Amino acid sequence: MRTRVTEQLGIKYPIVQGGMQWVGRAELASAVSNGGGLGILTALTQPSPEDLLKEIARCREMTDQPFGVNLTILPTIKPVPYEDYAQAIVDGGVKIVETAGRNPEPFLPLFKQAGITVIHKCTSIRHALKAERIGCDMVSVDGFECAGHPGEDDVTNLILLPLAARRLKVPFLASGGLGDGRGMAAALAMGADGINMGTRFMVTKEAPIHEAVKQAMVDASELDTALIYRSLRNTARVFRNGVAQQVLEIEAQPGATDFADIQPLVAGVKGRALLESGELEQGIWSAGMVVGLIDDIPSCAELIERIVNEAKSIIRDRLSTLVDDA
Repeated sequence: MRTRVTEQLGIKYPIVQGGMQWVGRAELASAVSNGGGLGILTALTQPSPEDLLKEIARCREMTDQPFGVNLTILPTIKPVPYEDYAQAIVDGGVKIVETAGRNPEPFLPLFKQAGITVIHKCTSIRHALKAERIGCDMVSVDGFECAGHPGEDDVTNLILLPLAARRLKVPFLASGGLGDGRGMAAALAMGADGINMGTRFMVTKEAPIHEAVKQAMVDASELDTALIYRSLRNTARVFRNGVAQQVLEIEAQPGATDFADIQPLVAGVKGRALLESGELEQGIWSAGMVVGLIDDIPSCAELIERIVNEAKSIIRDRLSTLVDDA
């Protein structure tokens, strides 16, 4: 397949693995890249910039294909040395960066000087246009269906993608609700140059998380996610388990929500421990509505091949037959 994304990133298929905290490690990123997509390491999964450098080197030993690094810039209780992580990305020779969270503009001069392609994740058209204006090379447009933080506008990809196609000049990826060839064909039809998948890549053989977590997502329906932190205007879509339900009940109480009341339930260390132990009520984890489309645990290569073949078949065999050439 050939799109602006494959040409600009030097990959075979326009399929990008989203950056995921605790999940974006060398095992998964290299498997996606070896399968023809673009694997992404998650910088802040590593405890220090030095550890990120080691993970980049480890990933390079596992694939000779392009891969990138995600740098998510968010306000934190404990200060994060973002500049040092950015420098580690440069020092590691990585040529593709996915930024998310706050405005990446302060980091662009460093990345540009190093010849790095910057993809910024956006949950609205106004943010996508801003990313284009400040010099990002590509954007990932996240619809309301996505895992993690979908923003506060609640606009789905059926609206966001055509708007992005109308207004953006840079290539863009569709993200959120994508996990099969039908979704890929639809995204391309709406103007996207490729797709970004997070949750679907979590449910693969190479994803470095416990099998019980993967199986829970296989067994889930499209109704098994929850939107937490809505009362705090920092909405996050997570898997609907007992802990997420407790958070929703606290948020539903009269008056303003005090984050201190839910912080013990949602601590990042608990989420990490859950992904490692498979104890599904130990914390929360991000998951998109696409869990309703997941019914197996393939290898990354098998998944990518299946999605590409299905998308090609839909484009060639179904869509072409709907057009009356006469």
